[in-house]
Amino acid sequence: MRRSLLLLTVACISFHIHPSDAFGTMASKPSAAFIDKLALILVRNRKQLVVRSRGKDAFFTPGGKREEGESDEDALCRECKEELTIGIKRDTIKRYGTFQAQAFGKPEGTMVRMTCYEADYTGELKESFEIEEMKWITSDFEHRYLTVTGIMILDDLKAKGLID
Repeated sequence: MRRSLLLLTVACISFHIHPSDAFGTMASKPSAAFIDKLALILVRNRKQLVVRSRGKDAFFTPGGKREEGESDEDALCRECKEELTIGIKRDTIKRYGTFQAQAFGKPEGTMVRMTCYEADYTGELKESFEIEEMKWITSDFEHRYLTVTGIMILDDLKAKGLID
């Protein structure tokens, strides 16, 4: 059994960040289209875990969309099992925050809103059939390999002193 900081982001920051502006110049811009996702942020040894899906170039914060009728807790547990082969200890799940930005690879104006939690887990982290690569990163990881929300999460973790 491992005990680590696990964060899943569901926060609502009303900023619009274009992927080409990944370093954070945030301009207000309303948007009607939202993709509601859960994102697992796992921190160990002052590094954050990111993953790259099969056939993709960018690294993502592990997680995904809720299935119909699924709670955040249920979706978090399912996504962690599917992508990272770990079991989330439900009684340790704590809300962390919310991040919102232009959705990676989607039409301009399509926003992603991600929900974050921290929790403990059981099992061994392994890439599942969905994941081609896992990587532990620090704040100096090249932003061009991350999604905009991934950069926002990385910056937040650094600002809070949780990663190097």
